[in-house]
Amino acid sequence: MPVIENYNAGWQGCSSEKYWHAKFMGIWMMLPEPISVTILVTQVFKKLNIPYFIGGSIASTIYGMVRTTQDIDMVADMQLQHVQNFIASLRNDFFLDEEVIFSSIREKSSFNIIHRTTMFKVDVFIQNKSPFQQSELTRARKQVILVDPEVSAYFASPEDTILAKLEWFRKGGEVSERQWRDVIGILKVRAGILDLEYLRKWASELDVIDLLEKALSDSV
Repeated sequence: MPVIENYNAGWQGCSSEKYWHAKFMGIWMMLPEPISVTILVTQVFKKLNIPYFIGGSIASTIYGMVRTTQDIDMVADMQLQHVQNFIASLRNDFFLDEEVIFSSIREKSSFNIIHRTTMFKVDVFIQNKSPFQQSELTRARKQVILVDPEVSAYFASPEDTILAKLEWFRKGGEVSERQWRDVIGILKVRAGILDLEYLRKWASELDVIDLLEKALSDSV
């Protein structure tokens, strides 16, 4: 288990959600792909009335520490009837595979699409109707991701982001320093305002309560 320390306390000053976009301005000026590609996909979800939320490192950066990312993780309640319009809306901007998308929806798995210009990857996980994913979708938060003009998108809550990352950390053999640092970053930045009762309830359900308690201890 990695020991996480020496975090940049400067980010603490803009940890409030209404100011989170300010944290991104520097990194997105250097790496514009996350915001531009995210908007392209989320606007299609909105147009097609597909419930979704953004998770992964993009979400953990909102609530914790800024870091670069290689892709975007989204969970979406896509149905077979959405596929044709989804593809028609994005085929000019993305490489995508119709059969893979159909198969992913049937199997409740995942597919990815790749932005043609930037080669930035979006991983779309089809909602599997598990109790935890249903809770994530219900608790997703609308956040401003672009200030001028104002554009919003739905993100996993900070608690659900922690829980999902602890799940991935365990499934990956508990060796991913990035996943662990993301968790510790959220716990540090949002200390005192997280719903610990919710965290412990779902950590027990997901069999990661030991990891959560370790992370809470390491974040103090």
